[in-house]
Amino acid sequence: MSLDVTPELLETAKQGEVGDAEFVECIKTSLPYAWDMVSGLVARLQVDGGEFADNETPPPDEQARGQLLRVLASDAMRGALERYFGVRLAFQNCHRVAVFPDGGSDAYRTFVTPREQILNQSPELRDC
Repeated sequence: MSLDVTPELLETAKQGEVGDAEFVECIKTSLPYAWDMVSGLVARLQVDGGEFADNETPPPDEQARGQLLRVLASDAMRGALERYFGVRLAFQNCHRVAVFPDGGSDAYRTFVTPREQILNQSPELRDC
Protein backbone atom coordinates (compact mmCIF):
# COMPACT_ATOMS: atom_id res chain seq x y z
CA MET A 1 0.00 0.00 0.00
CA SER A 2 1.33 3.44 -0.91
CA LEU A 3 -0.35 5.55 1.75
CA ASP A 4 -1.47 5.18 5.34
CA VAL A 5 -4.98 6.59 5.03
CA THR A 6 -6.78 7.57 8.21
CA PRO A 7 -10.43 6.55 8.65
CA GLU A 8 -11.33 10.27 8.57
CA LEU A 9 -9.58 10.85 5.25
CA LEU A 10 -11.17 7.73 3.79
CA GLU A 11 -14.59 9.00 4.86
CA THR A 12 -13.86 12.40 3.30
CA ALA A 13 -12.94 10.67 0.03
CA LYS A 14 -16.15 8.63 0.12
CA GLN A 15 -18.17 11.83 0.54
CA GLY A 16 -16.49 13.76 -2.29
CA GLU A 17 -13.26 15.48 -3.18
CA VAL A 18 -10.17 15.44 -0.97
CA GLY A 19 -8.36 18.77 -0.69
CA ASP A 20 -4.67 19.14 -1.40
CA ALA A 21 -3.87 20.07 2.21
CA GLU A 22 -5.38 16.83 3.53
CA PHE A 23 -3.79 14.75 0.79
CA VAL A 24 -0.36 16.34 1.24
CA GLU A 25 -0.51 15.65 4.98
CA CYS A 26 -1.26 12.01 4.20
CA ILE A 27 1.73 11.87 1.84
CA LYS A 28 3.95 13.55 4.43
CA THR A 29 3.12 11.04 7.16
CA SER A 30 2.99 7.97 4.89
CA LEU A 31 6.14 8.57 2.86
CA PRO A 32 8.53 10.48 5.14
CA TYR A 33 11.69 9.85 3.12
CA ALA A 34 10.06 11.07 -0.09
CA TRP A 35 8.57 14.07 1.75
CA ASP A 36 11.94 15.01 3.25
CA MET A 37 13.62 14.68 -0.14
CA VAL A 38 11.15 16.90 -1.98
CA SER A 39 10.71 19.48 0.78
CA GLY A 40 14.49 19.66 1.27
CA LEU A 41 15.06 20.27 -2.42
CA VAL A 42 12.37 22.96 -2.45
CA ALA A 43 14.04 24.67 0.53
CA ARG A 44 17.43 24.47 -1.17
CA LEU A 45 15.99 25.99 -4.35
CA GLN A 46 14.41 28.82 -2.36
CA VAL A 47 17.64 29.56 -0.45
CA ASP A 48 20.22 29.00 -3.18
CA GLY A 49 18.17 30.05 -6.17
CA GLY A 50 19.26 28.84 -9.56
CA GLU A 51 17.49 26.99 -12.31
CA PHE A 52 16.77 23.88 -10.22
CA ALA A 53 17.79 21.83 -7.19
CA ASP A 54 18.38 18.10 -7.46
CA ASN A 55 19.45 15.04 -5.53
CA GLU A 56 22.13 12.67 -6.80
CA THR A 57 22.56 10.58 -3.65
CA PRO A 58 20.94 7.14 -3.79
CA PRO A 59 18.40 6.33 -1.06
CA PRO A 60 19.81 4.51 1.98
CA ASP A 61 17.66 1.41 1.46
CA GLU A 62 14.93 -0.16 -0.64
CA GLN A 63 12.15 1.19 1.57
CA ALA A 64 13.31 4.77 0.91
CA ARG A 65 13.73 4.06 -2.81
CA GLY A 66 10.20 2.67 -2.90
CA GLN A 67 8.84 5.83 -1.32
CA LEU A 68 10.43 7.98 -4.02
CA LEU A 69 9.13 5.73 -6.76
CA ARG A 70 5.60 5.72 -5.34
CA VAL A 71 5.33 9.48 -4.80
CA LEU A 72 6.75 10.36 -8.20
CA ALA A 73 4.96 7.65 -10.19
CA SER A 74 1.53 8.66 -8.91
CA ASP A 75 0.02 11.49 -10.91
CA ALA A 76 -2.18 12.43 -7.95
CA MET A 77 0.66 12.52 -5.41
CA ARG A 78 3.12 14.21 -7.74
CA GLY A 79 0.56 16.81 -8.78
CA ALA A 80 -0.45 17.56 -5.20
CA LEU A 81 3.20 18.12 -4.20
CA GLU A 82 3.80 20.34 -7.22
CA ARG A 83 0.78 22.48 -6.36
CA TYR A 84 1.62 22.56 -2.65
CA PHE A 85 5.21 23.68 -3.17
CA GLY A 86 4.61 25.68 -6.37
CA VAL A 87 7.30 23.79 -8.28
CA ARG A 88 7.64 21.30 -11.09
CA LEU A 89 9.10 17.91 -10.19
CA ALA A 90 11.25 15.82 -12.50
CA PHE A 91 12.72 12.36 -11.98
CA GLN A 92 15.53 10.30 -13.51
CA ASN A 93 16.63 6.79 -12.63
CA CYS A 94 15.58 5.63 -9.19
CA HIS A 95 16.65 8.61 -7.11
CA ARG A 96 17.53 11.74 -9.09
CA VAL A 97 14.69 13.99 -8.06
CA ALA A 98 14.78 17.61 -9.21
CA VAL A 99 12.59 20.61 -8.44
CA PHE A 100 12.18 23.48 -10.85
CA PRO A 101 10.54 26.83 -10.17
CA ASP A 102 8.90 26.64 -13.61
CA GLY A 103 8.01 23.66 -15.75
CA GLY A 104 8.37 25.78 -18.87
CA SER A 105 12.01 26.69 -18.30
CA ASP A 106 14.82 25.65 -20.61
CA ALA A 107 16.47 23.84 -17.69
CA TYR A 108 13.34 21.74 -17.11
CA ARG A 109 12.87 20.96 -20.80
CA THR A 110 16.51 19.87 -21.02
CA PHE A 111 16.34 17.73 -17.85
CA VAL A 112 13.43 15.66 -19.13
CA THR A 113 14.91 14.84 -22.55
CA PRO A 114 15.93 11.33 -23.59
CA ARG A 115 19.50 12.64 -24.02
CA GLU A 116 19.71 13.70 -20.36
CA GLN A 117 18.23 10.40 -19.21
CA ILE A 118 20.86 8.52 -21.19
CA LEU A 119 23.68 10.75 -19.94
CA ASN A 120 22.54 10.14 -16.35
CA GLN A 121 23.02 6.37 -16.60
CA SER A 122 25.71 4.35 -14.87
CA PRO A 123 26.27 0.63 -14.27
CA GLU A 124 25.53 1.08 -10.55
CA LEU A 125 22.02 2.26 -11.38
CA ARG A 126 21.21 -0.59 -13.74
CA ASP A 127 18.97 -2.44 -11.27
CA CYS A 128 17.87 0.36 -9.02
